Amino acid sequence: MSERYATGMKVRRRILGEGHVVRAEEAKTDFDAPFQELITEAAWGTVWASDGIDLRERSMLTLAILAAMGNFEEIPMHIRATARTGASKRDVLETFQHVAIYAGVPRANQALKLAKATYDEMERAQAPEMRAADS
Repeated sequence: MSERYATGMKVRRRILGEGHVVRAEEAKTDFDAPFQELITEAAWGTVWASDGIDLRERSMLTLAILAAMGNFEEIPMHIRATARTGASKRDVLETFQHVAIYAGVPRANQALKLAKATYDEMERAQAPEMRAADS
């Protein structure tokens, strides 16, 4: 395991959460292991590990690019990551408004729809914990 891979796994866990990374690792096969190594080193161990911009800004950029390119399947994962990157709901709304102007309203609209559904899911998941804490 390279140092960049180790850094990438650490950053990936920090941003996406331990549960997500464990599930992804369990789903990894010999076939896709080289691809998983590539994204762990390049995306997480290089780009996300850089201190050139903060995690909030990186999160907003990632969401904007995903929406602008129509890569909607990754948006819920990165919306969930905002809980760890510091990007607020307002940041996400502003990001997708920017996408609407520069990449198209339909893509921004789809991204917002996914963000709303993911935030609702996140809030429902927290609700039992909040009720237990109130007891």
